Amino acid sequence: MDIVQIAGIGLIAALLAALLRHQAPQIALLVSLFAGTAIFLLIIQKVAAVVGAVEQLARAAHIDWMFVQTIFKIVGIAYIAEFGAQIVRDAGESALAGKIELAGKVLIMVLAVPILTTVVETVLHVLR
Repeated sequence: MDIVQIAGIGLIAALLAALLRHQAPQIALLVSLFAGTAIFLLIIQKVAAVVGAVEQLARAAHIDWMFVQTIFKIVGIAYIAEFGAQIVRDAGESALAGKIELAGKVLIMVLAVPILTTVVETVLHVLR
């Protein structure tokens, strides 16, 4: 049922933005931004439930919480970078949107280094 609400908000916002884009582009951008925020607020509880479930699985599997936190941070960066880039792209700034996406990718690589280091160390330890 949530997807019906989300799709409804998206469709109504898209229609309003399309109608307003020629007369008032700033208001069209605001409509799009508010709709995106409303959709985000609708799904935030679902995200919290997923985080809780993964936390329980990690504890049951005796996985180091640092790894799980890093994965969540990586996913969060990916979503935020995508969301920000789409908003900036809607504002007509494709080059800036590309820079936001690049920054997100770099930050993801920075966060992935400790995990990659641990994997390589584990493989080397097994091979010895």
